[in-house]
Amino acid sequence: MKKILFSLAALSAFGWAQAQEQEGGKGFSKNDVFISGSMGLSSDKTGDNKNTYFNVTPRVGYFVSENIAIGAQLGYNSSKSEAGSFEAKRTGFSGGLFGRYYVKPANDFSLFAQLSATYSTTKTEDDNQGNDVTRNGFGLGLAPGISYFVSEHFALEATFGFLNYGTSKPDVDGADSTDTFSIGLDTSAIQLGLIYKF
Repeated sequence: MKKILFSLAALSAFGWAQAQEQEGGKGFSKNDVFISGSMGLSSDKTGDNKNTYFNVTPRVGYFVSENIAIGAQLGYNSSKSEAGSFEAKRTGFSGGLFGRYYVKPANDFSLFAQLSATYSTTKTEDDNQGNDVTRNGFGLGLAPGISYFVSEHFALEATFGFLNYGTSKPDVDGADSTDTFSIGLDTSAIQLGLIYKF
């Protein structure tokens, strides 16, 4: 009799735990909304030459199904190069859409693939030449990623460049566009981010 009662209690506890996991807890489910983003800051110096880089990319996403999330992102980046009296600055803004397919979104740990389309505009200011150049561009990217929930609402994520295509053109009469295509796992393209799930 004790074994039967113990078995029933264990089954009840397991069922309750499963229900709790489905109702809330870690992982993603349909209709979840999340915000995420990445940020980077770096600098290097050799003698009188100094370079500084900064970028930030906030995102918001929504799960339209158990495995698929769609969303939008904005981006800002800036760089500054100094070499003696020479100084050049570059400032860029971007906006785009993305879609993600998660393999096991309800788990603490999940793999995903992200497809994104981005429009960007970059302005370069060169003190030596005394002119500003604006470059507008469009890009497509496919990147694998991973996410890991450290609590009910917070997760860490990482994406890294795999397949990218971009085209950009200076805002100057008669200028040619620059088209780029890249494929591979480049460690310099790894982006780490933090997710907050509502």
